[in-house]
Amino acid sequence: MTDRVRDTRPPGTRRYLPLLYRVAGMNAIALLVVAAITILVLDPERVSSFRIDAEGLLVLAVVLAVVAVNVFVLRRIVGPVQGLTALARRVDLTGRGERMPVAARASEAGELAHTFNEMLDRLEAERREATGRVLAGQEAERLRIAQELHDQVGQELTAVLLGLARVETLVPADTRPDVVEVQDAVRDSLEQVRKIAIELRPEALDDLGLESALAVLGERFGERAGLRVAQSVDGELPVLSPEVELVVYRVAQEALTNVARHADTDEAELALEHRDGRLTLTVSDRGRGLRDDQPSGTGIRGMRERATLIGAELSVEPRSRLGGCRVRLTVPLPERP
Repeated sequence: MTDRVRDTRPPGTRRYLPLLYRVAGMNAIALLVVAAITILVLDPERVSSFRIDAEGLLVLAVVLAVVAVNVFVLRRIVGPVQGLTALARRVDLTGRGERMPVAARASEAGELAHTFNEMLDRLEAERREATGRVLAGQEAERLRIAQELHDQVGQELTAVLLGLARVETLVPADTRPDVVEVQDAVRDSLEQVRKIAIELRPEALDDLGLESALAVLGERFGERAGLRVAQSVDGELPVLSPEVELVVYRVAQEALTNVARHADTDEAELALEHRDGRLTLTVSDRGRGLRDDQPSGTGIRGMRERATLIGAELSVEPRSRLGGCRVRLTVPLPERP
């Protein structure tokens, strides 16, 4: 345990001397005062003549040894407090983060470490629960809007197309090209509404499962963004819960969206593997990659929050030294009975 915690406080914050140095300094001063008073009482001639002989050197060595032992003991006691301060400054509640290494609750410092870890567990659980409610509400709203687009707007546009078809037979011949042009515009609008509804709530995921939904996702990115997605999906995937399927799909969707928007490439790779009781989704590209100073955007934070809901791990890292980016989602699966 280091003596000083890395200072991450805002600029202008007043610095202070660490507790270890303050307590050790006061103890050393008190010890030196006691030693001086003892020598003054027992041997005042030594003090008046300022004689330093072997006995004086022995006393000085004993005092320094006691000070060293005092600093060592204090470091063992105060060290957990310093570690707790450093952890509190860098803690991240979006996932299962670090914890204070603790032993038995044999001191106030150990009790404080246990209490701090329990507080982090409670905060992370509350954050996961709140995030789950928010994301569930978002998915419900997506489903509602998708159904309204399909049932209401889609049907109304279909009725407009049928009406235009009847109008086409009634108008003069020189006006029919204009009617046909309007029909094409309405037909394109109807197709756009259908695509938006699919993005809001993928029908393939509900009807055909995760593998087919990912295939449709790759095809749609090819049509819409010109992104060629090479897919590799294990043939025999385990039975997954709807929550896991939805998180995997949304992470793949967001990762491919980031490739299409920011990677400056027209190729991406998507792989879904099942190995050693883990389901791993990998989306990679050979584009510009990530800058070292680039902060995490809302897309990456959203993927991390979704991963946390199912106890998964998400990593975003460079693909290689030559560039590119790799997004990997690792989902632990329950053991089969």
